[in-house]
Amino acid sequence: QVQLVESGGGLVQPGGSLRLSCAASGFTLDTYTIGWFRQAPGKEREGISFIRRRATTYYADSVKGRFTVIRDNTKNTVYLQMNSLKPEDTAVYYCAATQTSYSDSYYYTYPNTYFYWGQGTQVTVSS
Repeated sequence: QVQLVESGGGLVQPGGSLRLSCAASGFTLDTYTIGWFRQAPGKEREGISFIRRRATTYYADSVKGRFTVIRDNTKNTVYLQMNSLKPEDTAVYYCAATQTSYSDSYYYTYPNTYFYWGQGTQVTVSS
């Protein structure tokens, strides 16, 4: 069965850190671009980061300098390390995978680019 499973969400105080995991089963992640998205209540799903096959990364301005995406092919897992969390980071976080290759990397910030999706994990930043 092909699936992505996120974990690592939770409640954290402002300024704290969390590490989200995106583990694949039924396929190997090393040939896929992995995107991270988040969706807050009443808002559209936002592409915040991705990592391509050759480890090229992207970060939205809202998370740049605070979030880091890491690929561990030995564990078939991609991580999103989130530091200096803010209340506005509160959302459901999703990882997604695609094998489609685009010359314009910006397409990887669009949800429709991705074929496989995880179930999401809640991140709440609050004191």
